[in-house]
This record gives sequence, C-alpha cells and structure tokens, in this order.
Amino acid sequence: MPGGSDATIRAGVVGCGNISTVYFENLRTRYPVVQVVACADLVPERSRTAAERFGVPRVVTLEELLADPEVELVVNLTNPSAHAEVSLAAIEAGKHVCSEKPLAIERADGQAIMDAATAKGVMVGCAPDTVLGAGIQTCRKAIDEGRIGEPIAATAFMVNHGHESWHPSPEFYYQQGGGPMFDMGPYYLSTLIHLLGPVSRVTGSHRRTFDRRTITSRPMYGTNIEVEVSTHVAGVLDFESGAIATIITSFDVWGSKLPRVEVYGTEGTLSAPDPNLFEGPVRVMEAGADAWTDVPLAYREGGRGIGVAEMAWAIHQGRQPRANGQLANHVLDVMHAILEASDAGRHVSTTTPCERPAMMPVGLPEGVFDR
Repeated sequence: MPGGSDATIRAGVVGCGNISTVYFENLRTRYPVVQVVACADLVPERSRTAAERFGVPRVVTLEELLADPEVELVVNLTNPSAHAEVSLAAIEAGKHVCSEKPLAIERADGQAIMDAATAKGVMVGCAPDTVLGAGIQTCRKAIDEGRIGEPIAATAFMVNHGHESWHPSPEFYYQQGGGPMFDMGPYYLSTLIHLLGPVSRVTGSHRRTFDRRTITSRPMYGTNIEVEVSTHVAGVLDFESGAIATIITSFDVWGSKLPRVEVYGTEGTLSAPDPNLFEGPVRVMEAGADAWTDVPLAYREGGRGIGVAEMAWAIHQGRQPRANGQLANHVLDVMHAILEASDAGRHVSTTTPCERPAMMPVGLPEGVFDR
C-alpha cells in the first residue's frame, strides 16, 4: 500500500470539531488497521489540539493533506455544508473517502461524489456506522434467520425538542442540511435499509413549527437563531421487498414513549435498540407468545469509527464497505423524496441504486481489523 505496510491504511482526518474526538480515540486504541497520520481543520488551533492529544504526527492544511502521498483515506468530519466539497476534492486527489453523514446536502452533489469515485477508481464510505454495531447487526441476524418470518412493516421514531438546550454550537442543526431528518434520519433510514433492503418510493409531510429558537446551552446562552429547515418530518416508505415503514423525525416534541425501531413480520415482531448507539436490547415477540424474548447480542459492541476500520478492511479485500457511499446516496435520495412528496402531494420514486449490505460476519476474533 502507498505510504504504509500491508497491515494498515494511512488516513488523514479533515475536521477536528466535537465529533472528531471519539474518532481519534477509537482509531488509535480500537482499530489500528487505520493509522491517522495527519489532520486538518479550518481553525488551526483545533487541529493542533487534536494532534497533541491523540498523537497525530502532522498538522497540515487541507491542501497539504490532499497532496500528501502517504494519505490513502480521507476521513471527512466537516460540517454537512462542506461534506461534498471536501469529499470531491479528496476523490480528485485519488484518495478513498469516508464521510460523516449525510453524504451531501443536495442530491446532485451526492451523485457527483459517486460518479467521481467511480471515475477515479476509489471507494466511498459514509456514516452512520452504528449499523455495524452489535445491536443492529444482531437484529439483522435475527431477521435473516427467520425469527419473525417475512418482514411486512416497520416503524421508526426519532422525536425530541432539538439541540439548543445542550449542544455548545447548535445553530447549524437549524440551517440547510440540518433539521431532524437530515441530522438523525440517516441513522434510522440506514438501519431500515440494512434490515429490509432498498426503498422504492415514498410519501410524506413536513413542517417548520418555530421560526426562531433560543439557545439555552453554554457558551451561546440566550442567542436567538433563525430556523431554515422543517423540524417535524413524517414519511411512509415502500421497500422493494414489499415491506412498508413509517418514519417520524422531529425537533418539536417535548416528551414521548414511542419505540425507536420495530419490525413487524408474519411470525412475530422485533424491537431494535436506538440506531444512534452501537448496542442495546434486542427483543422478539414471536407469534402466539405472551412475552418478549431477549435476543443475546451476537457481536461485540463496536464504536464510532468502526465504519472507517471496516472500510479499510474492504480496501484490503477489494470490495465495497458495508457502510458505503451507495447506501448513503440512497438515504440522501429518500430524505429529499419525503420532502418533495409533501410539497407535491404525491408519491415520489427513488432514483438511486442500492443493494442491501451484507451482514457483518459472526464471531469476528479480537484484532480482526488489525490485519
């Protein structure tokens, strides 16, 4: 491999904000198949702080990182508005790229990323990688083993009252590329696609409840922010498999007792854990039973960054990663289609190809990503 031994993929991290901390820590301590050799941020102090804390050898500009022949994989942790620009620049430089979610804000940019990667012969990965964790993969195994029969329907709910009460810089969650669907929808939609396969058409409704929000977290306490996006989005998804799912994402709900994700089959019901976590209880109510049965987790927990490590494994093996760009582009298409369907008052068909990713192998030994 360029710049490294056969045992590692050398990566450069772009974007050293809040989410980067867990990536740096896990890639250093849990997934040594990825070696972070450089980092960059628009605010140099952030990249210097990250490098000192996590032992990254070089602090560079984006341009220097992309020109570095030692960097094989760019981990794109920038804000959503910069995802497409940074990913396209990385691909143009001949680098594989693994991006935080969403893949892009606009459909055209998502497709441009995929087309550019194909032309350059590089791979695209994208968060969320929680779908590769113990919880959702155990759900996948239970479904594939027929524990609930043929899946016929599902529900997915992500409802709360937004980020302004706890996030130190919540304003971008209410700008274009934010909102409950584009911020949290990828977790739930990626989970549904891993469990049920690709979506064929959607319909839905959306609204913006409050034009302004007041930040009550520090350090921006008392600041008013404009809301540019819909903050309550409801969709109905028809899957190619014939299953039908209902999804609600909202930043307008003060309290709820709704489940996170449930899948309903001809022979029972499966209750999935929070798609934003890597583990959690998996339960099945089988036909005729009067109580839920806990399903033992079939995998180790995993953690943020497992998608980057699994992508490195995929690069070694010459196959597409399981948290791949095709799936992320399909999720982007679905999210836009829900909004478009509401505005147009009709069903909207998806236009992006997508294959249901393979299940993670059961019984992976410790250190599998070290190879």
